[in-house]
Amino acid sequence: MSRPKILGLTGSIGMGKSTVAEMFAELGVPVFDADACVHRLQGPHGALLGPIEAEFPGTTGPAGVDRAALGAKVFGDDGAMKRLEAIVHPAVAAEREAFLIEHIGSPLVVFDIPLLFETHREAGLDAIAVVSAGFETQRARVLARRGMTPERFAEILARQLPDAEKRARADFVIDTGHSIAETRKEVARLVAELTQ
Repeated sequence: MSRPKILGLTGSIGMGKSTVAEMFAELGVPVFDADACVHRLQGPHGALLGPIEAEFPGTTGPAGVDRAALGAKVFGDDGAMKRLEAIVHPAVAAEREAFLIEHIGSPLVVFDIPLLFETHREAGLDAIAVVSAGFETQRARVLARRGMTPERFAEILARQLPDAEKRARADFVIDTGHSIAETRKEVARLVAELTQ
């Protein structure tokens, strides 16, 4: 049995990546959501609570990782961020491998990886699709989120590869700057192209 084609799906904050991932799932394409995996591993009784608490005392509790407390210890501290990534990334890689084995008969799977380029996760992917929209659309979407401020948005953007660079490095660009129906058609065309 041949392994599925693996499409890496990424995009900057507010570009509509989660919506596009749902569109792939609706078309029957198995989607591995790296963020959801991290939330599960760091949630109540998650496998990463022990290692994270040992490295960053006071950042976990019965509800799992206290994201604000952990964030306060790692944001702006490259050394701390690297120590956290050394705990999280291997665990996510193991889950991703298990997911691939589970879907070995599928013609296509999607790995939804928010910081794909930033964390150098291109290896092993057959193609990369970047979800993108114009800056004003992105900004409006992000600032509509609860608790988001222009300063926080700027901080997040500074940690992400610029959209233009992501588009240049992608095999496919999925434009979410128009209607949902148009985006859905684009995703269907891409699935057809990758599975024919």
